[in-house]
Order: sequence, then C-alpha cells, then structure tokens
Amino acid sequence: MADSKDKEEYYVISVAAELTGMHAQTLRTYDRLGLVTPVRTAGGGRRYSRRDIKLLRTVQRLSQEEGVNLAGIKTIIELSSEIEDLQHRLSDVEEENQELRGKLTRGYRPSAELVHVPRSTAVTMWTPRRRRQAN
Repeated sequence: MADSKDKEEYYVISVAAELTGMHAQTLRTYDRLGLVTPVRTAGGGRRYSRRDIKLLRTVQRLSQEEGVNLAGIKTIIELSSEIEDLQHRLSDVEEENQELRGKLTRGYRPSAELVHVPRSTAVTMWTPRRRRQAN
C-alpha cells in the first residue's frame, strides 16, 4: 500500500516562489531560519509540499498584514505545531478512554488485581548506628 506522502505533490523552489508570490531567495532565507523546511532531494534541491506552500502564505500574511517579525512568526509556527500535536495526542487518549469505558460497561475485569496504596506523608530521619568500639 502506498504511503500518503508518495501521492503528495512537490514543487521546485521556482514554482513555490511563483505560487506564493515571493522571491526564491526569500524562500531560501525562510528555510535557513527554520520557518519552512522543505524536503530535500538527493542532490540537495528543495521540494515544497502543498503544506509548505500554505505555511509560506501564512508567514507572508503574518509578516505583511499583521506586522509580526520573523522571530515572532517562528514562535507562532512552533507553538501552532505543538498545539496540533497535543490535539492529536488528546484525541488518541480520548479514543483509548472510550475503549476502556466500553470494556468496563461490558463487565471486563483485568487479570491483575488493583490495590489502593495510600501515600504516606511521614518523614523518617535516618541516623547511622555508632560502631561498637573493640575492648
């Protein structure tokens, strides 16, 4: 079965520049700064995906329309990516939670017994024993 990335379209830098209305040198700068990191060919050429093109347009909008500097844009991109990752993880955990709830309602019992062990807040001070002196 083919990977979804195999079906994705990639564009050379000149086409990506044209699609975004930017100069190719601007795209190279964004790559160096880590704002948009296209995949590389074996020869080192940049290949931009549709997602990269969308991200480049977002960078352009934030810079030109919102007046955000490149450091701010990088932070926004990183935090947006982190939020997206966390949303996926939350979705996975919610799905697992639903599965477990379903098992419990069907009477599923784990093979091991769960035992509650209360936490102790007591503090015990250890003091070494004195050595007995030889007589």
